[in-house]
Amino acid sequence: MEYRFLSIEDYAKVVELWKNAGLKFKPNGRDSEKSITEQMIKQPNMFLGAFDGKKLVGIALLTDDGRKGWINRLAVDPAYRRKGIAKELIKKAEELFRSRGIYLFAVLIEEWNIPSQTLFQDMGYKKHSDIYYFSKRDFDEY
Repeated sequence: MEYRFLSIEDYAKVVELWKNAGLKFKPNGRDSEKSITEQMIKQPNMFLGAFDGKKLVGIALLTDDGRKGWINRLAVDPAYRRKGIAKELIKKAEELFRSRGIYLFAVLIEEWNIPSQTLFQDMGYKKHSDIYYFSKRDFDEY
């Protein structure tokens, strides 16, 4: 397995993987090619991919606010699950954040997604039941 940062040339592979993995895709908003390009320019080396040959089989979108590192949109192709790819993406994300002086890592997981909750708990993440997530969206596609 090869792990590397993605570029906009990988966009079609990213979209295909997100769809195959069952992640929601918002093509007219935050997941549009234009929006992803802007994200890659603002925070280069933050789209981390796992490749089997030329096939993108895993991805993690990483962001940080300078003090906390966020692992977003973690996805693995269903045919490649249970092979340690997600765990390796998480480890590599943490290494990247540490190299930037960030030592607090976070993830948001929907309540129904028990496999992801279990994965992150197995990786040492603590589930907080006393924190509530609030969001405000100007558009449904964001």
